[in-house]
Amino acid sequence: MALKNRIKDARVNLSNRRIERRAHRRLSAELAAFQTPAERAELDLILGRHDEADTTRIREILNQQDYERQRTRTAMGGYRA
Repeated sequence: MALKNRIKDARVNLSNRRIERRAHRRLSAELAAFQTPAERAELDLILGRHDEADTTRIREILNQQDYERQRTRTAMGGYRA
């Protein structure tokens, strides 16, 4: 019986991880739409109205997207903003 429970737990865990990855990708795609400085400033103002613990995940995604944009721009020979 223990093996069945372990297999079930593993399946549930994998399913939850898939759901979490999909949600993360969806949120990342939505946040990627905020590209201009004005859009980002507005988003930062909105995030500033909420508790930092509530916005940590969003801020991490935005920071990663900023890093990727700067890295891509630099790799392509562009200027660094």
